Amino acid sequence: MLQNIRIVLVETSHTGNIGAVARAMKTMGLSKFYLVNPLVKPDSRAMSLAAGASDILNDVNIVQSFNDAIEDCSLVIGTSNRSRSLPWPSLDARECGVKSVEECQNGRIALVFGRERIGLTNKELQQCHYQVAIQANSEYSSLNLAMAVQIIAYEVRMAWLKEQKKAQCSVPVHVKSSYPSVKDLELFYQHLEQILLHSGFIRKGNPGKVMSKLRRLYARARPERDELNILRGMLASFEDTK
Repeated sequence: MLQNIRIVLVETSHTGNIGAVARAMKTMGLSKFYLVNPLVKPDSRAMSLAAGASDILNDVNIVQSFNDAIEDCSLVIGTSNRSRSLPWPSLDARECGVKSVEECQNGRIALVFGRERIGLTNKELQQCHYQVAIQANSEYSSLNLAMAVQIIAYEVRMAWLKEQKKAQCSVPVHVKSSYPSVKDLELFYQHLEQILLHSGFIRKGNPGKVMSKLRRLYARARPERDELNILRGMLASFEDTK
């Protein structure tokens, strides 16, 4: 189950953080590590701070874009304590662990952490299904990157251990994932935007605000694979009647 959960760091600027995150992952049984366009590649400092988790660093996946890291995932959760002008569906750290373990049985999960200084952009967060915020001391809520990963990874492990206890008392049921991948969702959003532009519902020069709210609507609804196919079929029918 945990093999389906990946930790994704976006444009990390310090190799020490990369090594410390690898260590945090391994202590909690996570091994899938993705770096999106890191400003510096893992080096000897990263290896030193990994402290026994060099296997995680040796197998790290370095990709050029955020989409490359998440497009095959059916659940993406972005970490951010920063309030946004358009609030996103949110979870706390414990809920994040539970939902990740529930869905990793049937699909790939990405837990995303932003840049050390500014975190995730609004566009990146809007490609996530949920935002997770760590409920730290409001008077001093500063967590470094590895600390944040450690807390989320710990909650994942606690949820996983709870599932293991349940599995010992019952016969596991394997159900095929019913949620579409991020790539399929992005294709739907592109299709939807094309239809809305053609109909005049949104303006060609400024589709952003409406499309962002529609993304939030569908992020809350979490359409299943069959439901997304129905929506794509509806859009296609509008094209046929043009």
